[in-house]
Amino acid sequence: MSKSSTDTLANQQQIPEEVALEIRRLAHDLSNSLEVIVQTSYLLSMAELKEPASDWLRMLDSGVQKALELNLELREFVKKHTPR
Repeated sequence: MSKSSTDTLANQQQIPEEVALEIRRLAHDLSNSLEVIVQTSYLLSMAELKEPASDWLRMLDSGVQKALELNLELREFVKKHTPR
């Protein structure tokens, strides 16, 4: 499904409150788990890692950043599409 069709669909529908609450709970738990990874990655970056470990750390950082962005996008979507 294209982003424009997803946006159109999203603008027409509201998420039921009980579903939104569960999504918010899961997003919160995901944020907590990602924070552990972010902090551990930061601590690892303070060490002088040799190749290929330094490459793996960069890959980890990139993946975690994408996960954080997706989690934020999910939270914003739920907020926008929940009746208040």
